[in-house]
Parts: sequence; C-alpha cells; structure tokens
Amino acid sequence: MTQNRSWIPYALILPSVVFLGLLFVVPLVQTLWLAVSDNGTPSLANMTTMVTDLNFGRSVLNTFLLTLAVVPIQIVMALTMGSMVAKMNGGRETILWIWTIPLGISDLAAGMVWLSILQNTGYLNSVLFGLGIIERQTAWLTYQTPVALFIGIAIAEIWRGTAIVMIIIVAGLNQVPKEFKEAAEIFGASPWTRFTRITLPLIRPALQSALILRTVLAFEVFAVVYALGGRNFPVLVGEAYNWQNQNQNYGVAAAYAVLIMVISLAATLVYLKAVKVDPERLP
Repeated sequence: MTQNRSWIPYALILPSVVFLGLLFVVPLVQTLWLAVSDNGTPSLANMTTMVTDLNFGRSVLNTFLLTLAVVPIQIVMALTMGSMVAKMNGGRETILWIWTIPLGISDLAAGMVWLSILQNTGYLNSVLFGLGIIERQTAWLTYQTPVALFIGIAIAEIWRGTAIVMIIIVAGLNQVPKEFKEAAEIFGASPWTRFTRITLPLIRPALQSALILRTVLAFEVFAVVYALGGRNFPVLVGEAYNWQNQNQNYGVAAAYAVLIMVISLAATLVYLKAVKVDPERLP
C-alpha cells in the first residue's frame, strides 16, 4: 500500500520559510510599525519629521542623481567588458579575476581606498603637483566643491559596483547560441546589428536582473559616500544612520528605511515593465 507523501515538499521548504520569517518578515513588520507609530500608537509623526528634516530634500536628490549617473555607466561598461571577454579565446579567467577584484573589497574599504586618492594629501594631488598641473594641494571632497565631490563618489561607486553587473552580463552572454551569431555573419550583418538584434534581445533576463540589483544597491549606497563626503553629501541611508545612531530616534530612521524600500520596489516594477522578458524567446 502506497503511503501518501504529499507533505514531503512542504517539509522540505519549511526551514526556508522559518528562516525568512524570522530574519526578514519579522524585522520588516517591526520596521513598518516603528515608522508609522509613536509611543505605541499609530501616528505619522515620524514621517512628518523625516519630510521636514533639513537634509531630507538633499538626500533624496543626491541619491537619485547618484543612481542616474552611476547605473547607466555601469551597464554600458559591463556590456562592453562582457563582450570583450566573450570574444577572447585565452586568458578569460585571468581577466575576469582581475575585473572582479573590487567585489572582494567591502564598501567602506573601497571608500577608504578612494579617500587616499582624492583627499588633500592623496595620490591624485601628488601626481598633479609633480607634473606641475597644480601649484598647491586642492580640496576635492568638501562642501565648497560639490561637483568634484559628486564626481569622486560616482567614480568610486562605478569602480566598486561594476563587477557584479559584469558577472551577470557575462552569464547572460554565455547563454547566447553561437549559431545565431554565425548565421548573422554569413548574411552580412554588421557587428552593431548582431549586437542590437541578436545579443541584446537574448540577454534581456540577465540585463533585467542586473538593472534591478544595481539600482536597488545604488539607492542603498552609504559606506563609500560616508568615507568620502561624510555629512557634506547626504544620502537616504546616511540620514537613516544619523537619525538612529546620533539622534537615537529609531522611528524616523525606520521611516527613512521604509522610504528606501518603497523607492526600490517602485524601481523594480518599472524595470519589470520596461525590460520585458519573453520566455518563448529564451535560448
């Protein structure tokens, strides 16, 4: 007599469900309640304090500007680097290993690396002074040089985060059948035509995943910004950190966290709609 074992799949996923419940759902519910309550009662006081905060507008603007500046450049660089690797016959693993070195460095360590380059007594000033381009040390990371500070943070973020995008793109490129490209070459299609008509449509799943992941991480940027700019360049996560650690106001910090989550979810929905994936066209 065959025993009914329909419960086995549920038993197998139970540990994962418990894990997600304890380490994700419970903290999420607690954060939401902190954001919309005051002394244990429902209230929008924390949201009001957040919106009327002096640095709120600047932090929102800086976060969006940094995301808009960094993510497109990283996608283009990742596509270029991935296409170069795909055409290599030898040494692919070595090149990929070199390009993915930033992944092994923490966000704060990456910020400290670029701080040693861009600070007053850093390597950049030393090189420029040695070449006679500047007459004295130049401050690049102060509130008096907002453009230079923004560019420095953007460069640091591009250096730090492009590798993860490239890995996803390379994985997508490896799934493109070589027969498609060979057939296009036989019919005289140019490299640009092959890239736009064959490669890009077939790597849409990878491109969609890369855009979602990198955009969400860009909205959560903190350590690199804090190392290079401190309070001179407020971002959303930085303000949440300041409200929790310096002001000891966990409710407003939770409000910032909820706002970041809402923005990230909205960006994800936009990408899911804009970069549609057709399962029937997958290789």
